[in-house]
Amino acid sequence: MDQNPLILIIRTLGHLYIFILLLRLILQVSKADYYNPISQGIVRLTQPVVSPLQKIIPKLFNTDISPVIVALLLNAIILYTVYALGNQFIPVVTLSIYALIGIFNTFLDIIFYAVLGSVIISWIAPDSPHPAPQLIMQVTSPLYRFIGKAIPPIGGFDLSPIVIFISIQLIQSQLRPFII
Repeated sequence: MDQNPLILIIRTLGHLYIFILLLRLILQVSKADYYNPISQGIVRLTQPVVSPLQKIIPKLFNTDISPVIVALLLNAIILYTVYALGNQFIPVVTLSIYALIGIFNTFLDIIFYAVLGSVIISWIAPDSPHPAPQLIMQVTSPLYRFIGKAIPPIGGFDLSPIVIFISIQLIQSQLRPFII
């Protein structure tokens, strides 16, 4: 099924846009700087498809969930297209479950790479004025504070990234059989 170049293009472009949609949600939830140029670019890229749903779907816990809805629909369309191009049928319920699991897996990937980036930034350029490291640190600091409440630093060494990495790997190992 993955031998078809059209399927590769559809999956790659679709998942890239899903990544950007979920990144928008993560930036909003972590209360990252809205005026950061990268945040502004993400909003500009996603606003045309998110805007119609923002008028219909109410906020949940003061958070706009329309990027998640769009990402879920887009992932379902991608999965349906991949199966259809492979001359296979997928039931709607199965399609919905696979789409939801795929979105959650992408969300975990974003968190994983953000934490990895923050660890590298803390070694190389901890006080960088560049917008990308600032955004990464703003996204990961709420996670570090949350984990730090349960596991305080030991000898000045913060174990939060390690706990996050292990947790994500454990969750993704359970999701792997369901990811297409």
